[in-house]
Amino acid sequence: MKIIKLWSMICILLLALLLGSCAPKSSVSVPTPAPLPYSVGMEGGRGDTGAGVSPVSNEERMIVRTAELSLVVKDTEESVAQIKGIVSTLGGYVVNVRLWRDQDQLRGSITVRVPAEALDEALSRFKGIAVKVERESGSSQDVTEEYSDLSAQLRNLEATEQELLELLRTVREKTGKAEDILAVHRELTQIRGQIEQLKGRMQYLERTSAMSAVTIELIPDVLARPIAGTGWRPSETVAGALRALVQTLRFLVDAVIWIILYILPVACLVLLPFVALWLFWRRRRSRKLPAGSSPNSTPLDKSL
Repeated sequence: MKIIKLWSMICILLLALLLGSCAPKSSVSVPTPAPLPYSVGMEGGRGDTGAGVSPVSNEERMIVRTAELSLVVKDTEESVAQIKGIVSTLGGYVVNVRLWRDQDQLRGSITVRVPAEALDEALSRFKGIAVKVERESGSSQDVTEEYSDLSAQLRNLEATEQELLELLRTVREKTGKAEDILAVHRELTQIRGQIEQLKGRMQYLERTSAMSAVTIELIPDVLARPIAGTGWRPSETVAGALRALVQTLRFLVDAVIWIILYILPVACLVLLPFVALWLFWRRRRSRKLPAGSSPNSTPLDKSL
């Protein structure tokens, strides 16, 4: 009977959690949590200090902003150094840098993150180092609704966690049976796993909305390209010509070896039956001719 009552209590708690997560937001009655220690990536308001998760009001929106730039620059390496300096000044950081050569010109791509409130200033300063802005694009995503849903789910799960802890304490005091304790502990572990997933997602939204990502493509200026290609050395041309000559001579020698050792023997084997047939035919024809006449004689020779 005790086990049945225990499972009944667990089922009631899980049912209450399910109904709470499926119900509309207006019907969810939860205590007001303490505000966040800071309000990250929200426009139109500041968060108060404290512990916990604060719901987002209508005036505070959580926006994830990203931007892409394609800049024509005189010197790629110098431009990368300038971008790093700008990012450091604004309190951001560099995510990755990639440099490669294309037709003796150094091209690059750099991804940085800057504070969301300084994104416009950062874009303006990035474009200031370019000879020409080839392309510019940006996007924004409002994640306020998702963050609010996660907050409501987190509060429900934390309330269920507290109830399961009370149930676990009661089971230990009254029954003390290992199987009852393990049953409650399994449910508690599952709830805690869901809480950690929600917190991780909420922290990701906070970070991405607080720090905007900017990807910059650096294209070398065509006018800065030298008229004559750099790195030309006559010694390399001579070496290339000698290598080509050696390859040609090697090909000719290989061809002679193949002709002598392979093509001629095979040709002899193929032609030998035809030569033998021709000689046999010629001998039979000479036997059919009258005595004293040659195979090549004509009727005129006979009359004479």
